[in-house]
Amino acid sequence: MTKIYLDHAATSPLHPVVIDKMITTMNTTFGNPSSIHSFGREARKELDEARTAIAKTINANYSEIVFTSGGTEADNLAILGTARANRHKGNHIITTEIEHHAVLHSCQFLEKEGFDVTYLSPNEQGIVTVEAVKNALRDDTILVTIMYGNNEVGSIQPIREIGELLSAHEAIFHTDAVQAFGAIELDVTTLGVDLLSVSAHKINGPKGIGFLYIKNGTTIHPATFGGEQETKRRAGTENVPAIVGFAEAVQIAASTIEKKQQTYESFKRIFIETLQEKQIEFFVNGATDQSLPHILNLSFPGTDVESMLVNLDMVGIAASSGSACTAGSIDPSHVLVAMFGTESERIRNSIRFSFGLANEEDEIRKAATETANIIERLRN
Repeated sequence: MTKIYLDHAATSPLHPVVIDKMITTMNTTFGNPSSIHSFGREARKELDEARTAIAKTINANYSEIVFTSGGTEADNLAILGTARANRHKGNHIITTEIEHHAVLHSCQFLEKEGFDVTYLSPNEQGIVTVEAVKNALRDDTILVTIMYGNNEVGSIQPIREIGELLSAHEAIFHTDAVQAFGAIELDVTTLGVDLLSVSAHKINGPKGIGFLYIKNGTTIHPATFGGEQETKRRAGTENVPAIVGFAEAVQIAASTIEKKQQTYESFKRIFIETLQEKQIEFFVNGATDQSLPHILNLSFPGTDVESMLVNLDMVGIAASSGSACTAGSIDPSHVLVAMFGTESERIRNSIRFSFGLANEEDEIRKAATETANIIERLRN
């Protein structure tokens, strides 16, 4: 049975070039970047070059990149670090109901510490308006954290416009760009953000490494204590092979971004057209014209998400509900609940297909055909 992987939004396979780069680094560079001898200097050189290359892709300065263990740590450092460092200025935080749990749970934790958090609701396209942010702003707002592109439905938020709004306010602006980075071009200066989170394993890099962009002058408390690594923002010896692999993945992603956008948009069309040819009833969740190119979230009336995922897996297709799996049961997606409400059938019959490295057109057609066959079988 040929397997088809359409869950790249969850994680992506390592690019072969990244693997080679990491193996070379592990074989040749084992020194501690903080050591002053030649072994340490060699590791420091690799670290500096990687940081410089990554910073360049988002138009940031070398000193503004802090390496983390991934997107979750980057989000936690941004939110907890900013809130605690700026509490003397206020205790109000603005976020949305459709954030990744790394953001939502961080905000919920801060509520227990006495912070006041406003959770903005999206429209049915999964987009939070600039007007909603404007209406929620207060004099004591110290942090606004809104994701760039949603990991479940792909909707892209108006980050640049929100950045323009906040330019006249003292609030620090953070965006979780984990799903968007590498899929669309990002420029931190144009966007007007102070903090931006990224994870390597979404762009064919290694798991366990990411970064937080921290605009120079932004006050933030560290989450870990020890050495003075990462400009005293994140203590601990740096994972040089993973960082080098991350930088390689970033450069590959940046050089192929336009081609990938065109390819993945064509995959969306092929998938949808195949379902239409098979006369399958479905709805697209999220904005069709303001969405990440690699994510397609579809609602299939008359089906059940668990049955769909099991049947897809049985024919070798890996997809996702985009929801949390707990003790063998799939909880309703908090994103779809925020978009459509608790009574909507869409929260129980939606599947996320996400495209990436090595996917081909014939795979997409086959996956769509198999999906149509499964739906017909389940409905009958």
